[in-house]
Amino acid sequence: MDNGSIGIVGLGYVGLPLAVAFAEAGASVVGLDVSEQAVAAVNAGDSYIEDITSDRLAAVRDRIRATTDAAALAGVETVIICVPTPLSAQREPDLGPLLSAAHAVGDNLQAAQLVVLESTTYPGTTREQLVPILEESGLTAGEDFNVAFSPERVDPGRTDYTLRTTPKVVGGLTDACRERALELYGRVCDHLVPVSSPEAAELEKLLENIFRSVNIALVNELAMLCDRLGIDIWEVVDAASTKPYGFMRFDPGPGMGGHCLPVDPFYLSWKAREVGFATEFIELAGKVNQHMPEYCVERVIRALNEAGKPVKDTRVLLLGISYKAGVGDMRESPAIKIAEMLVSLGADLVYHDPYIPAVPSLGLQSGDLDEELDAAEIAVIVTAHPDVDHEDVAARVPLLVDFRGVTRSVPGAVQL
Repeated sequence: MDNGSIGIVGLGYVGLPLAVAFAEAGASVVGLDVSEQAVAAVNAGDSYIEDITSDRLAAVRDRIRATTDAAALAGVETVIICVPTPLSAQREPDLGPLLSAAHAVGDNLQAAQLVVLESTTYPGTTREQLVPILEESGLTAGEDFNVAFSPERVDPGRTDYTLRTTPKVVGGLTDACRERALELYGRVCDHLVPVSSPEAAELEKLLENIFRSVNIALVNELAMLCDRLGIDIWEVVDAASTKPYGFMRFDPGPGMGGHCLPVDPFYLSWKAREVGFATEFIELAGKVNQHMPEYCVERVIRALNEAGKPVKDTRVLLLGISYKAGVGDMRESPAIKIAEMLVSLGADLVYHDPYIPAVPSLGLQSGDLDEELDAAEIAVIVTAHPDVDHEDVAARVPLLVDFRGVTRSVPGAVQL
């Protein structure tokens, strides 16, 4: 076993930045991924993750070896699992990727290894799902090898808080497991937050994201109410934000996207039902946020109607298709749902997004902004990328609907 070496299972938005961080700290890293394309890119020093530049990856290429062969995990001291935890079609936890990763790790588990799960999941997953699979090796967790849970805290595109500067929560199966995991993350994180158990760490991560989900739902519901009352929701939020205590600003928008916020509340709701508890508050927030794309389409229809235009055959330009400004991630993006509904209504839909060159599911490619503005009968700002001059957009189109509040100073622009 290579002392101090790290195995990373899953080389996506969480795993690749971790691999680079540990390599920069001097560790030898083995990256395991099911994608041959991802493996080839990492070995070539070509990053496909926006938060990691290719120059940064290439600089540590001699300390990172990517592979599709799980047998390589037998030679490392620590294995960190960073695979997706999506929802099923029934909006229930899909642990398929996690369980596959657990079997891959368990089949190659060695005595004295540390296994850490970072994938966001419901309380009890580490102890009830991961550990039994690992113990099929004949080794005992907490005695022959160590197990911990430490939730990822990745916000794609963010530069003010990085892996090193964001506090890292760590919960171990035993005290010794926790201490070993704390030593591991101390190499790449400045501030460590130990908690008493994997379950506490698992629930802590869900609380973070549910807190955002609930507050986004609240301000979105208020935005819909303000529309009926004839009150400017942005003015209300701006005013409330001047209070120096007891208030945290959340802005309305077209709905939640990304790999966490639209998914994680359902993990806790599912677990709560298992123990006979109804998380009504959390589920209501989820319903409000899921409804926002429909409300946004209704807002577009109303704007067109007031201008004497039908939706059918009208040239509609969507600005921003990713879920968040400044990133190229379409996972759970409300823009996709808005686009699908407009297409189903017969709109002549096009889009521009400097971060998303194509949307295969819609059969669309990002158009040249100048050309699309010249042809558009209505523009709809769904994601306000920093690369786009939205005030110029407003000046060049006959009609504009803005779901992000970036053209509030422009007369005639329709706001959320």
